[in-house]
Amino acid sequence: MDIRRIFGANVRRYRLAARLSQEAVAERMGVDRAYISGIERGQQNATLLTIWHAAQALGVRPVDLLAETGDKG
Repeated sequence: MDIRRIFGANVRRYRLAARLSQEAVAERMGVDRAYISGIERGQQNATLLTIWHAAQALGVRPVDLLAETGDKG
């Protein structure tokens, strides 16, 4: 699976588990909501800083956002 899709799926999974909207995560990260939407759809090529900020916004470790969960899409 494409790492962008893995990252996006994990961002979405942790965001929903935290009961946060895309807007709330975007605000915490200092980005636009559309950017979060693109991440979750696997359309954004996230930088290391983006991964770090997403993890901080979601209260997880950066590695958690890169782990394959077995979901195939």
